[in-house]
Amino acid sequence: MAYVDDKGRLVLAGAPIGRVEDASARLRDALASADVVAAEDTRRLRRLASDLGVTLGGRVVSYYDANEIARAGELLADLRDGRTVLVITDAGMPGVSDPGYRLTHLAVEAGIPVTALPGPSAVTTALAISGLPSDRFCFEGFPPRKAGERARRLAALATEERTMVFFEAPHRLHVALAAMAEAFGPDRPAAVCRELTKTYEEVRRGPLAELAAWAEGEVRGEITVVVAGYAPSDAAPDIDALVAEVARRAEAGEPRKQAIIEVARAAGIPKRELYDAVHRS
Repeated sequence: MAYVDDKGRLVLAGAPIGRVEDASARLRDALASADVVAAEDTRRLRRLASDLGVTLGGRVVSYYDANEIARAGELLADLRDGRTVLVITDAGMPGVSDPGYRLTHLAVEAGIPVTALPGPSAVTTALAISGLPSDRFCFEGFPPRKAGERARRLAALATEERTMVFFEAPHRLHVALAAMAEAFGPDRPAAVCRELTKTYEEVRRGPLAELAAWAEGEVRGEITVVVAGYAPSDAAPDIDALVAEVARRAEAGEPRKQAIIEVARAAGIPKRELYDAVHRS
């Protein structure tokens, strides 16, 4: 993998997201020949190398969220000295909700060649098997953990027409799906993809409210959520009539906030859309 220039080369290596058999021959060669391998988890890297029958020939360093900023400078120095630096995360492509972006940015700014060894990606794998439109999509990473920040982020996506792909931790899945159902409407189609490519791979498809109810139980493994985009042609309720229904309920004694939530849920529209219409009237 020697490079003819006097500068090194940064290699972003896609790692299997489940089955080691998905590793490419190029990944095997690159792991064996790189001068430096920067791994999100060095123990998992060594296990992967062992499973692949590869002897790591270069220096191995850790490169994860907590040390990414500091380590990026050190790795850039290696690149400037003419070394080949390979970045690999626990699964999928570096830089996609995993360390890699900062070093890539620095390398590009320094004029150092950057290349990739394409590999499996939970984002595109989940999108492909979700059964939802895949011609246009956006990747939104992990939703914010704090309820208020999560609600604001999802509200901003309520009218996003592209299919959306999210990552989520299993213990937060129910809360995230419930928040999506509130922001996007309970009937918005979605798919929860669990343990992709692994022995216990599972895909649950259905409306967000139904998936949120399912996720109240114990859910384990790596999770990717795919949500259909906003479809204006399918969402054309009479807003004036809905505003009038909220007013009728409020006059009957129901708290207006609760009336907005219930009417929006029944109409299958984002709560924020009806809330704004009520306050404009």
